[in-house]
Amino acid sequence: MKVGFLSMPLTGHLHPMTALGRKMQARGHEVIFFGLPDAARIVHSAGLDFVPFGEEEYPAGTTPAMYARLATLKGEDVVRYSFHEMHPQRTRITLEQLPEKLVHRGVEALVIDTVHFFAELVPMNMGIPYAHIWNVLHIDYSGATPPCLFGWDHEDTSVARARNMEAVKKMSSVFQPIQQVARSWADNHGLQIDWNTPNATISKLAVITQTPKEFDFPDVPQGPAFHYAGPFLDDYGRESVAFPWERLTGEPLIYASMGTLVNGLTAVFRNILKAAAAIPARQLVLSIGSNIQMDDIGPIPPNAIAVPKAPQIELLKRAELCITHAGINTTLESLALGVPMVAIPVGFDQPGIAARIVYHGVGKSVPVASMNTENLSGAMQEVLANPSYRDTARRFQRTIAQTHGLDRAADVLERAFFLARRNPGLNCETWATH
Repeated sequence: MKVGFLSMPLTGHLHPMTALGRKMQARGHEVIFFGLPDAARIVHSAGLDFVPFGEEEYPAGTTPAMYARLATLKGEDVVRYSFHEMHPQRTRITLEQLPEKLVHRGVEALVIDTVHFFAELVPMNMGIPYAHIWNVLHIDYSGATPPCLFGWDHEDTSVARARNMEAVKKMSSVFQPIQQVARSWADNHGLQIDWNTPNATISKLAVITQTPKEFDFPDVPQGPAFHYAGPFLDDYGRESVAFPWERLTGEPLIYASMGTLVNGLTAVFRNILKAAAAIPARQLVLSIGSNIQMDDIGPIPPNAIAVPKAPQIELLKRAELCITHAGINTTLESLALGVPMVAIPVGFDQPGIAARIVYHGVGKSVPVASMNTENLSGAMQEVLANPSYRDTARRFQRTIAQTHGLDRAADVLERAFFLARRNPGLNCETWATH
């Protein structure tokens, strides 16, 4: 089958999506990635075919500049800026230009990054079966648990559920600028959609999250098309990253990264350096990303190595602690390697992931708004000193190893697309077109 993949042009989305694409390709499917030009490098590094769109509006190099402003924000401002200033235009370009690309390459089914909002309108209109992938933490719209944009503890009470539903409504209102673009396109193409229903356009065939069920809050209600998988990791197909391995001393390693997007808060990196310097007989490797300069974070302590970019998985294999923004990929990679964490959530789904890190006992969380050297150091020392954190992380490591997330996701996709092929229109049975 000729399967198209559509991913956001971001490392944290492309790495799991290309891993899944490679798995589908290994099973004999022809895999073609579609996306904005900045996705090309990572897709090609994974050995996959790539077709760009939006070349005029988003020429190569646009993505880093576009996210530079976002990198300095935190909390709800991150989501608001992204949903108001960035996604509407990207959604419009996708809806306008993707159909021709799919037709030209003869795509028979489409796998969509869920955060590529409303891209599913294209296959709906074309009658192409499609599935969704949650590369970020999936959103619970039921109110049973807090939506992932909020870092509240999980509580099974009527008060908590009411609070969660208010958060869902608040999140939906912030989402309106993107929905307006999608609604206009859908109306112009005769698609009848209940825009008051969350997830109204989500795939009826398959929705897959790379989050393991064991890492979610308990008893989250999900529809029949929803599937937990596990981390989409294959240890291959990533760009090589230079690193001064000779500088590692052999001391127990602390690895720290604030991801690739919301990583322009210099105070965070300064506090990480100071907190790590206060812990004896440890070495720190700090990845600072591309949004700040080395001079911005002050002097580097003797026990630290600071680099713009690091070979994360290889370093996590050697680490006894990971300091993370609580992005889903770093979190799942840490769990897959049995490494406990100290989370510093900044925005997007990170508060919800950090809440799960604490709930499951695989680490501590220090909110960015209240973080200082003292409380960060205290969290680090507690996780390092208390063996229960590493024991629990290693239990997750065993669970993830047994889950085989990539195989599980590929199985779901193949069953879904086979079913759609035998029953044409099944994926779009609820839509009426002109």
